Amino acid sequence: MKRRDLLKAAATAATAAPLVSGETLIATVAGPTAVPKFLTRAQYALVDELTEILIPADEHSGGARAAGVAAYIDRRLSETIEPEPKQRFVAGLTRVDQLAHEAKGTAFLSLSPADRDAIVTKMAAEEEAPKSEEGKFFAQLKRHTVRGYYTSKIGIHDEMEYKGNTLQEEYSGTDVSTRE
Repeated sequence: MKRRDLLKAAATAATAAPLVSGETLIATVAGPTAVPKFLTRAQYALVDELTEILIPADEHSGGARAAGVAAYIDRRLSETIEPEPKQRFVAGLTRVDQLAHEAKGTAFLSLSPADRDAIVTKMAAEEEAPKSEEGKFFAQLKRHTVRGYYTSKIGIHDEMEYKGNTLQEEYSGTDVSTRE
């Protein structure tokens, strides 16, 4: 399966999520060839969906899914030597599903897009000073998502429109002749 085909399948799956089971969605999002390094396939699919909610695709650039943010997070977790950050992240993913079960009686990936957004909004409510497990997880997830996205080709070139080392027509620094 080519990357473009996988992205189309993931977008289709996200739209049809309320109509399919969580297992079907996991298989579609993670793809038959996706082999997470640390996360399980189900956890990987959950991270993929959460990060896409945080940075969705728009007309200007691809979102977190297109940028491979879930793979970035999975790789970072696999490279972490200390067990505590890994355990904390997995506990956060478990808490996301618990919140979904408390709200709607089903797993997060089986919720409608509006219900998913409501869960993420609830987690983000205490972003400034997280105290709950889900608030702390949201802060951690957001940090990883932003770093993964803005270090990707899509984040740097498409979103930020970085042109590389190119000759600038004008100097954009401070004009020293106006200093006293």
